[in-house]
Amino acid sequence: MIPQADPGAGYRAQKAEIDAAVARALASGWYILGKEGAAFEQEFAAWLGAGQHAVGCANGTDAIALILRGLGIGPGMAVATVSHTAVATVAAIEMVGATPLLLDIDPDTYTMDPDELVSVLDHPPPGLPPIKAVIPVHIYGQACDLGPMLEAARAAGIPLIEDCAQCHGATLDGRKLGTIGDAAAFSLYPTKNLGALGDGGVLATPDAELAARIAAIRQYGWKERYVSSMVGVNSRLDEIQAAILRVKLTALDAGNARRRAIAAAYDEALGNGPIAPPARRPGAEHVFHQYVLRTGDRPAVQAKLKAQGIGTGIHYPVPVHLQSAYKDRTPIGPAGCAETARAAEEVFSLPMYPELKDAQVEQVCAALRGLAD
Repeated sequence: MIPQADPGAGYRAQKAEIDAAVARALASGWYILGKEGAAFEQEFAAWLGAGQHAVGCANGTDAIALILRGLGIGPGMAVATVSHTAVATVAAIEMVGATPLLLDIDPDTYTMDPDELVSVLDHPPPGLPPIKAVIPVHIYGQACDLGPMLEAARAAGIPLIEDCAQCHGATLDGRKLGTIGDAAAFSLYPTKNLGALGDGGVLATPDAELAARIAAIRQYGWKERYVSSMVGVNSRLDEIQAAILRVKLTALDAGNARRRAIAAAYDEALGNGPIAPPARRPGAEHVFHQYVLRTGDRPAVQAKLKAQGIGTGIHYPVPVHLQSAYKDRTPIGPAGCAETARAAEEVFSLPMYPELKDAQVEQVCAALRGLAD
């Protein structure tokens, strides 16, 4: 069986370098907020470019929450995002005491519907606290339609925070995602395009003052050790993970290129069959964190692929607004998340990671060609 995801393969591909980095971090005797973390922040910011400042933290959820805290967003405020996302996006908004407003998606790219965002910023739903930020999610490795979203956010005087948990290295109009909005949050979970071997997160912003404020907030609000100058939390990226991430960052661009090559092979195998390849946004470079297909006969298609040794996944089976923890208490936009609910019944993901061998890719392609039979 070819697994849909295999984070262990990423370790094995760079085992010698990762083992050496871990040994270096262990030998240093400094395990929290030391030289490895500082170096990773500098290297990640340089990789992003565009005058970015990076701050490491414990995970991608915290990265979003830290940005919101740094911007002063909390109780009595709403944050617009989508229901078709990992629940972490919404959990982070609630972590700071703000109210999530869940919007619908464009059915082709599964990213936030910019028209609905414009609508709710012009005419907020009754009873909703004032919308003070928007968090579009670059899902599956592809850019949102950021142009109209940025224009609407600027007109409303609110920040746009990019959720980049699945898009490390993707671009829009030649710019890396994570450098276009006011700030960006990246998950470094093991299955991500840039993944640690444990939990981790990093955020980025061109605003040096905001970055410094967030760096203090992530460690109890300390600017002076043991003295909190502001209310903070504990969300630190440990030195061992930072050392691992420094190694894995060197292979990220090549890994993304391999993902695109695998996606092209899958596209060709699907051909003009019953299932269409994933849509690509014009002017955007996709990095295929997931290769997502859509069919009204998902259980049968997944069963057919499984019988041929192809693992699949569903990202995501239940929209946030329909999950029991959020249903009937979380505001949704005027579109009622109809496209989101439809997508959740139909999407599924194929195996996608750079370490897939050519023979495995061909095995998947052969199964895809067989779907037309």
